[in-house]
Amino acid sequence: MIPKLQVALDVTTEAEALDAARTLAPVVDVLEAGTLICFSEGMSVVRSLRAQHPEKPLVVDMKLADAGKDLGEMAFKAGGSLLTVICAAPLATMESALDVARAHYGDIQIELFGDWTFEQAQEWRKLGISQAIYHRGRDAQAAGQTWHQEDLDWLQRMCDLGFKMSVTGGITPELLPTFRHLPIDTFIAGRALLTAPDPRKAAMDFKETLSSLWRE
Repeated sequence: MIPKLQVALDVTTEAEALDAARTLAPVVDVLEAGTLICFSEGMSVVRSLRAQHPEKPLVVDMKLADAGKDLGEMAFKAGGSLLTVICAAPLATMESALDVARAHYGDIQIELFGDWTFEQAQEWRKLGISQAIYHRGRDAQAAGQTWHQEDLDWLQRMCDLGFKMSVTGGITPELLPTFRHLPIDTFIAGRALLTAPDPRKAAMDFKETLSSLWRE
């Protein structure tokens, strides 16, 4: 299976988000209202993205840690398809967010950021959670951290547990061969697309690389 390409709209104004989405939606598979824009503009930007792209999968990257039902209702009623929940959230929060997601024919993704264990991941699976995001954060990138074999081993173990895995954190077409042996569901790119001289061409380059690496 060829992995999907998701654009993280990590901007701070609704106008920027809508403009970038308008440019990239014809090429990418998934749109994401990034954490920055969710904090800056709230659910208004989610509603606007849904109105502009009614058929496109739309991730609301809240990274919520509490109030799973209430915040989940906000995200899905605004038009979200998927909602992110931080891995440190209590199981009760994950379960309430998942219940809301299912009521709206959506789903949640556990954001693997900071400390977590495979024992916790097994508990998430028991709840019926099937999606997770392996995240190397922007602060880690700024500090010069790169992808290591340990990251790939952890990704493989999560896939073996039955999770559909998304990967994010400084992803570029040049990095994709690093993950070639893994059944990654989605690669998430933000600045590599948004700050490119020609964002649509950059997205097409991503898609071509994904197709060539995972075709068989």
